[in-house]
Amino acid sequence: MSRYRRPDKARTRQLLVRYHKENDRGARERVIQEQLPLVEFLARKFAGRGEPLDDLVQVGSMGLIKAVDRFDVDRNIEFSTYATPNILGEIKRYFRDKGWAMRVPRGLQELRQSARDAIREETVKTGRSPTVGELAEKLDADEESVAEALTLGRAYNTASLDAPINQDDSESDTIVDLQADENSPIEGLEDRILLQRAMESLKGQQQTILKLRFNEGKTQTEIAGQIGVSQMHVSRLLRRALEDLRRELGGLERERERQH
Repeated sequence: MSRYRRPDKARTRQLLVRYHKENDRGARERVIQEQLPLVEFLARKFAGRGEPLDDLVQVGSMGLIKAVDRFDVDRNIEFSTYATPNILGEIKRYFRDKGWAMRVPRGLQELRQSARDAIREETVKTGRSPTVGELAEKLDADEESVAEALTLGRAYNTASLDAPINQDDSESDTIVDLQADENSPIEGLEDRILLQRAMESLKGQQQTILKLRFNEGKTQTEIAGQIGVSQMHVSRLLRRALEDLRRELGGLERERERQH
């Protein structure tokens, strides 16, 4: 959907009045259904940044529902004008909560997205998920790179922090813009702290390899030359480091949830 066709404003307001003044739950559901195209329209602005569109629509829908429930029908404001920041706020919060402070090379981001698309396509076609070898052949990539992209995706969200949210607008907000500033007192810092704690739990060599790969953007071949091992060994070490990082993050997140 490239354009959003706004539902009839008068009809939307009538339904909202029925919901808020008469507690008509049916009217509430009709507003939500009629406004879902707005959610998809806004969610598409964030597509291609590491999260499936369906997930973004689901998150945005929560913002829509909140807007429907909180809308003041006595105010002279169009509903879509009120709902838009609510929907965007939910989507941005989703990226902020899932984002992490490691920069992922753009080539790896693109390979991961291509691999995810290929997995969906082949699964529908054959009824099973393709192997790494089959994906590599389809994507004209080497198996190690495909495995690294998929492992990284399992480890944590891989959306680029410095890529624009809107692919059609290079000046739009980036994911790092959606995260709280490091100088802000609390909001957004919990994820940074969790990642730092998870990194500190890794072995020294694992930390070094992750920093070289994601903070400095070095290729596996460059890392191999720097630390004096084969590229294949670097690939194995990197995969293990990502798996360990994923496990540590999972444990820390569960601990945080129990505390909250």
